[in-house]
Amino acid sequence: MAAPSDERLREVFAALEWYVEERYGVPVILKDVPDPFTGDLDGSEIHVDYAEDAESALFILVHLFGHTIQWNLSARARELSKLFFSEGKPQITAEVFAELEAFEREACEYSLQVLHDAGIRDMDQWISDYWACDFAYLLHFYRTGEKRPFRSFWQEGSPRIGPRPIPAFTPRRWVSRADGVVV
Repeated sequence: MAAPSDERLREVFAALEWYVEERYGVPVILKDVPDPFTGDLDGSEIHVDYAEDAESALFILVHLFGHTIQWNLSARARELSKLFFSEGKPQITAEVFAELEAFEREACEYSLQVLHDAGIRDMDQWISDYWACDFAYLLHFYRTGEKRPFRSFWQEGSPRIGPRPIPAFTPRRWVSRADGVVV
């Protein structure tokens, strides 16, 4: 499948930005997110760096929406988001890696569901490919601390993920944005 055009990505971003704000009361704010990060969340807001290209911006929006749901339902989700940024490099066991994979996959399943709920049904393979790339990137980062180019992990035609129904949640600010950064 060819990547969606920039025009389509911008169209979907605009539709999702409106939908997330109106349906869930979660503001999406385009702003300068401090380097080296591209997005941020605190449980009640989603920030997307205004310098991101259309594709990255859309993934950041839908993926951080998935994490926003998780943060508002689970203290463990908030802990996992900040795991790597705790003092000293954490010792991450195989069990924690498995938990991180389930956590990241669930966020992408919510991403796919919000796209479907907003009437967008042509992005399933794109989300699946992006999820696989994002998790490979994160796994490498968590293991090594090295931030390689994101696209170096990209593979077309990754196994498809499915949508996960979005549970009821109330957006709540849990931590300051400086403490809530997700890689």
